[in-house]
Amino acid sequence: MNASCRPQGARLRAAGRGRGRGVVGRFERGHLSAPTRDATSHPLFLCAFRPMFFASAAWAVIALALWSVFLAFDLPLPAVEGGPFVWHAHEMMFGFVLAAVTGFALTAVPEFTSTTPFRARVGFRFALLWLAGRILYGLSGVLGPWPTAAADLALPIALAATIGPRLLRDPDRRHTGFLWAIVAFAAAAAGFHADVLRGAYPMRFIDAAIGATMALVLVALGRVSMRIVNDALDAVHGGGGDVPEYLARRPRRNLAIAVVSAATVVELVAPGAAAGGWLMLAAAAAVLNVQNDWHVGRALFTRWAFLLYLVTWLMALGYAALGASALGAGIPPTSGRHLLTAGVMGLSIFAVMNIAGRIHAGYRLDAGRWVTLAALLIVVAAIARAGSPLAGEAARPLLLASGACWVAAFALVVARVGVLWWRPRVDGGRGCDEVRAADPARPSSA
Repeated sequence: MNASCRPQGARLRAAGRGRGRGVVGRFERGHLSAPTRDATSHPLFLCAFRPMFFASAAWAVIALALWSVFLAFDLPLPAVEGGPFVWHAHEMMFGFVLAAVTGFALTAVPEFTSTTPFRARVGFRFALLWLAGRILYGLSGVLGPWPTAAADLALPIALAATIGPRLLRDPDRRHTGFLWAIVAFAAAAAGFHADVLRGAYPMRFIDAAIGATMALVLVALGRVSMRIVNDALDAVHGGGGDVPEYLARRPRRNLAIAVVSAATVVELVAPGAAAGGWLMLAAAAAVLNVQNDWHVGRALFTRWAFLLYLVTWLMALGYAALGASALGAGIPPTSGRHLLTAGVMGLSIFAVMNIAGRIHAGYRLDAGRWVTLAALLIVVAAIARAGSPLAGEAARPLLLASGACWVAAFALVVARVGVLWWRPRVDGGRGCDEVRAADPARPSSA
């Protein structure tokens, strides 16, 4: 993410940092200032990703634990329009995913645009918006749909309004894809609540939000991979003068984003149409085409590079399954959908939390074995959930096993990374700065 996504070394090092300023309503007002005595002086608000990443990881545990208890014991979930399946899907998209996207965007955009970091109050206010959304949606059976709709729409709209001016003022406008993906996410939220208000089943707009998130993942991967893969190449080749260079090529990525977007729109306006199925298969092919950039030899099989590469495989398999389902292959669409949600979203968010969430909190990347275990648990959770509709009598045990793997993975994130976001920096850095090069040696799993 942001600075952590730029390749090190002379070949792709940024030339410097600008000091532009921007003001958007009450959410963006200058850069991180000296600590005050209010709540925002807590280390949790040193950088905007801290509260949002922690909320995302914690909600991944809580929401899936509640869902698993419902499946196992039929205990009631919050009463919402559309029933428990809508609650589950809504909370994973607008709770888990949107919190992570918000933290990523608020930390990445200032670096992408060479502008000042968002100050502590920005992250604090977005955290309050997110929390309000969780409470109001849980109480929507009592309060009605309007308060929930207002809270759900407020966060993505405020996010777009906060980062939009910086992205649009950037002379190169190379990162506006982040803005359009978030606008699409906000539109999906609006459609969801419009369906709720008119008494229609709103799940189609959850599917649209999934498509918007896939586009955002492709945009973010192009940035993150430039740092991770090139650092892996440097490590594998010993930093010599003939180190090959990894480039995330825009034409391939833009083609994949365009096809994913087209498939999402067709599925929304013409569900079940054969055209949507063919576009899903085309999306799978376009994502596989993106992988051609990644084939750089041994460096691909280092921990973080391979983890990000695996995200593209899960995305391609998810769209292939959705396409086959739409064309009558007998694969339930929920199988492909969960490869995209539990697989792509789960693994990519896990990766960003561990890469950017450590580097910008003042810590080096974690070399502990728990990282591999947690990533494996997420992949197993996705595969088990995708396969459960095809498992006959074993479907229920697979569902419960999937939930247990997911909860365990993100509980590890909370315990091993989340606790760092509640602590002051120990490397002498400020705010969202990367870990300092002179950071004293300490165990990488600190």
